[in-house]
Amino acid sequence: MQVDWNAFTPGAAAAGGLLIGTAAVLLVLAAGRIAGISGIVAGLLRPVPGDATWRLAFVAGMLGVALAFRAAGRFPEIHIEASTATLVVAGLLVGYGTRLGSGCTSGHGVCGLSLLSPRALAATLAFMATGFVTVFVVRHVLP
Repeated sequence: MQVDWNAFTPGAAAAGGLLIGTAAVLLVLAAGRIAGISGIVAGLLRPVPGDATWRLAFVAGMLGVALAFRAAGRFPEIHIEASTATLVVAGLLVGYGTRLGSGCTSGHGVCGLSLLSPRALAATLAFMATGFVTVFVVRHVLP
């Protein structure tokens, strides 16, 4: 395995982790909610009266920060070596997996692990192992 040292950005990764952690803490303190993105978005698809405002604000904040970052000229160039069909199928599988696992990486991996949840640990280990196996199969087994 080789490390692409030009793409290795521990400072940016630490700053991103700090922002994610801060957002998760603020959401718990301000609204008493866990920052599980799949659950937040799912709540928008089946809105409960009086519950959509904070969800919309959270999603708008995520999109707004990405757009502001891009407007500042600091957005990295992204190269995806997959077809549109592959990306659609992958997205659907991720969506199905988050429903099956009752949460996503942010809900289980960030918030759940910080709360020492055994369920979150099991879910995080499962989706990390699945990711490792998927990358191995795609890079080394398939032509």
